[in-house]
Amino acid sequence: MVKALGIDPGTKSFDLVVIDGPKVVCEYSIETAEVAKNPEILINVIESLGDVDIIVGPSGYGTPVVCNEDILDAERFAIEILLLSSKEDIKEGVRRGELGMAVYDALAKVVKYLWMSRHKVCYIPSIILLPTVPTHRKINRIDMGTADKLAVAALAIHDESIRLGIEYEETRFILVELGFGYNAVIAVNEGKVVDGYGGTLTGMGFLTIGAIDAEVVVAGRVWNRSDVFYGGVSTLCNEYNPEKALELAKVDELCRAGFDSMLESIEHRVRGMLTIIKDPYEVILSGRLSRIAKIYDELRRRLSDIAPVVRIKGLEGARMSKEAAQGYAILGEGIAGGYFKDLIKVMKIMMAKGTTLSWVYHPRVINVRRKLEQTCMEVIRRKELCKPF
Repeated sequence: MVKALGIDPGTKSFDLVVIDGPKVVCEYSIETAEVAKNPEILINVIESLGDVDIIVGPSGYGTPVVCNEDILDAERFAIEILLLSSKEDIKEGVRRGELGMAVYDALAKVVKYLWMSRHKVCYIPSIILLPTVPTHRKINRIDMGTADKLAVAALAIHDESIRLGIEYEETRFILVELGFGYNAVIAVNEGKVVDGYGGTLTGMGFLTIGAIDAEVVVAGRVWNRSDVFYGGVSTLCNEYNPEKALELAKVDELCRAGFDSMLESIEHRVRGMLTIIKDPYEVILSGRLSRIAKIYDELRRRLSDIAPVVRIKGLEGARMSKEAAQGYAILGEGIAGGYFKDLIKVMKIMMAKGTTLSWVYHPRVINVRRKLEQTCMEVIRRKELCKPF
């Protein structure tokens, strides 16, 4: 059996999961704010978990599968490739005390520390980098689902195959991921991700504004990287605890409208996916918000006419870890040739190529796209991975 460690950099916590084959053997959670202050805390936890064959590091907006030996400049790789950001953006966001930028800061520091370690550490794609998604669905998109959403999709494929007693290549479902910060709706057909709407392409999430009307962008004139962390339900409710926000929604009309907008936009995206997957076996829910009974019940009411609505179960032995962390570990275990190697083949994970901007054609972004491709060539040893299909 292959022993793999997955690290999910969540908005609230960094979750670590060690799997031995298809079973979780260890779980650990650390507050993101603590990791941002001192990334050595996370490194010490990794060391305490003992020997593993592979670690899948926090992968942000995604990259073709690369490992430590492929990376020439870990800081630029983390900040510019995985986070689509700059040191200045992160520094300013941290100075302002922004939660989302604390995640970015922690992720960049952890990637650099892992690069300096002697561990076998690899990073994984986001959905847009997969060859299983047709080109026409990628045009002028970036966030079809970040690396953590792809990780959840991998777990969901395994989950449905076990639940329904079918092969990976027979799975067919629509995944709704409801995170603390972002939501995502992902279509899986024949065990392959074929379309996805990530947190900035769906409607508003709990933290994020989600997809933005281009006229709103023009009206705002100048936007910062950290602006994507505002404008969601939490902004409308002025409350960053989802359960408390739901209570507030009972008496606050604007707060209630925020939840209605979020849930209705999820329904819109799920029903839109039926143009691609005509007859899904299931609608699978995952993420922190899906574990809140009122939200789960409402989505079940809205979506149960499409297919049975089920919560993702997760791997045997999992008690506290988030779905994304389990998915990270699954992908790492498969990349290393273990129990999940067939899942890696079915999903075509190793065939991912390009950068997250490779399919953006708007004139305002052409130079940014070219700059990112050049950065990729400069910081990744295997240059052929930087060019799209």
